[in-house]
Amino acid sequence: MQAQIMSKVENYLRSKFGNQDIRLVGAKTDPSMAEVYIGSEFVGTLYRDEDDGDVSFDFNMSILAEDLDI
Repeated sequence: MQAQIMSKVENYLRSKFGNQDIRLVGAKTDPSMAEVYIGSEFVGTLYRDEDDGDVSFDFNMSILAEDLDI
């Protein structure tokens, strides 16, 4: 993912979630994907999707049951 686009999405996520520690790191294996971190903790993936000229971004965060003490 291009650095300029990642920066814009990163700023949006920081604003939306009120957390300046959110950062995006481009994935080496897929140019349409970035990894999402809060500080040094990996929390999910972000994909860029383009369909008929419309661009959107899909943030995917998995929450493990063991993290919830279930």
